[in-house]
Amino acid sequence: MKGSRVLVVGGAGFVGSNLVHMLLDLGVARITIVDNLLSAEEVNVPKTAQVEFIQSSITDDKVLERLDDAFDYVFHLATYHGNQSSIHDPLADHENNTLTTLKLFNRLAKFKNLQKVVYSSAGCSVAAKTFDSPDATSEEAPINLVQDSPYSISKVIGEFYSVYFFRANKLPVVRARFQNVFGPREILGAGQWRGTPATVWRNVTPTFIYKSLKHEALPVDNGGVATRDFIFVEDICRGLIACAERGEAGDVYNLASGYEVSILELANSINRLTGNPTPLAFQPKRDWDNSGRRYGDPAKSRDTLGFRVQVTFEDGLKRTIDWTVQNLDFIESVMHKHEARMAK
Repeated sequence: MKGSRVLVVGGAGFVGSNLVHMLLDLGVARITIVDNLLSAEEVNVPKTAQVEFIQSSITDDKVLERLDDAFDYVFHLATYHGNQSSIHDPLADHENNTLTTLKLFNRLAKFKNLQKVVYSSAGCSVAAKTFDSPDATSEEAPINLVQDSPYSISKVIGEFYSVYFFRANKLPVVRARFQNVFGPREILGAGQWRGTPATVWRNVTPTFIYKSLKHEALPVDNGGVATRDFIFVEDICRGLIACAERGEAGDVYNLASGYEVSILELANSINRLTGNPTPLAFQPKRDWDNSGRRYGDPAKSRDTLGFRVQVTFEDGLKRTIDWTVQNLDFIESVMHKHEARMAK
């Protein structure tokens, strides 16, 4: 990776910006970021001569034309964040989550010098929709036609395009299936208003941490029985780099811890670490969310890529809480951009 030239699509976002910082630490020569800041903040972009930032969607033909065949690696992390926003506006999800992949791959298919393209997929798209005891989802799990959201559908379509362009054009795409990523640089309210309060309350971990620091009641749906495979953002970035360096083109890998953590356990852990005395606020199950219990099987990534999580769930929470405390004023200034819409 040292001395290489890298394109990161969605590089101002939560995962993308952490990846960019890690790549810089590894000594890459040049990073080009393309991000329209729809769900990201420019503060996440490192201010260094090694980084070129293009504020635009990768669907812009003029931006695509600017990309030359000099990249060694491409990381495609652009997405329409997230499930609830996609349910509210499926067309926006298509524009920012499906069309991005098709137009990017169609452009990259003409390149000859790429070593690897890494596509960020989602473990939720292939996980069984169950509240019973689940099996760890493997890479070979069948894809069900029943999906909870346009976001999930888009991620599946992205995998279809990954396989198609690999087979048809020899585009060296590796699919990386994410689990529930958490950690520093996930900014509540980041980007533009996307139609629902989920613009601000992005994901469960940063939402719980913020509310807990404010000594508010954490909203726990359906008794907190749902489980997720929580993985710290630095581990995800190490996994993405492993996919780029050691992943087999055309193949798919789970970036997972391999452990189930219930939402109730998450809430109680965060309240314990922050000293929040306020009892949990139990709420009904979300109508759209049928993905009850799930976690990924990391065996293939471990055996093939040498990928293992290095940050424990507890340590990851502590580090995320510390980052939130240190950046609380900025986070609240970003959240306040949406106050008028949140009040309606």
